[in-house]
Amino acid sequence: MMRGAGRALVSVIVATVALAGCSSSDDGGGDTGKNGDAVPSKAAESTTAKTGGTLGGAGSACELPVTFDLAADWKPEAVTVEPGSDLAALGEQGPVTMVCEIDAKPAGNIGYIRVWQGKPSGTDARKVLEAFVAADPNASKAAYSEVRAGSLTAAEVGYTVSGELLDEPKTEHAFAVTTPDGPVVVHLGGLDSQEHQEMLPAYELAKSSLKTG
Repeated sequence: MMRGAGRALVSVIVATVALAGCSSSDDGGGDTGKNGDAVPSKAAESTTAKTGGTLGGAGSACELPVTFDLAADWKPEAVTVEPGSDLAALGEQGPVTMVCEIDAKPAGNIGYIRVWQGKPSGTDARKVLEAFVAADPNASKAAYSEVRAGSLTAAEVGYTVSGELLDEPKTEHAFAVTTPDGPVVVHLGGLDSQEHQEMLPAYELAKSSLKTG
């Protein structure tokens, strides 16, 4: 069984299996995805999110190998995935396991920023992110770039997600960094591309303020 955000994880991540993916990049473009199609290199400019505190440190809702600023009114909750449980596969994607989800509903949107962590392995952030995307069978048009996450060098990806429950493909974003405690992936989902676009300021806030430890 799963503890912490069990109910939220069960209800939301089942939808994620059909709906979730990732999307982001620089102005400089990026690699083409599985289908050989290019993804727009950068989402439309968005406004800056108001800060509602810091997440990741000791005593915060999710204790992580990194810290970052939390957008105002977003609600974080730790997620514990029991290895070998029936639901474990739903909380794992490629080399990382979900450890925290941050709900946008209190801020007026439908979606989550989810934080995933892997075991220390020496694998660089780009390869971790590539494996994360490859583990989503509904993902395509992936474009990768090297970016800054706070003072750290990070890999970022943008990809498009299609599925039976979607009226049209949607985009999502994720970035990855490596830490002494293993790689960390920060992923922004959303009900659809419009919701995703409206939540981008919260994702950009997390990325720009990220620190290790």
